Amino acid sequence: MISTVNDNNNKIPNIPMGLGMALAQNIDSMDYFNSLSEDERQEVINHTHTVQSKQDMQNYVGEMSDSL
Repeated sequence: MISTVNDNNNKIPNIPMGLGMALAQNIDSMDYFNSLSEDERQEVINHTHTVQSKQDMQNYVGEMSDSL
């Protein structure tokens, strides 16, 4: 389960900073990530724990927009 932060009644998923930054730089991937179910978002988050570099994270996030 993805933990959330309640910010003015909006639940915001608690995602790793590197993933959040990479998503912020790729709007298509952010839209795709937001369209996923909670379980699917958790799978993405779990995978990011294996990512070793900023470039690898950007590549991984970029692949999400290719799924559209």
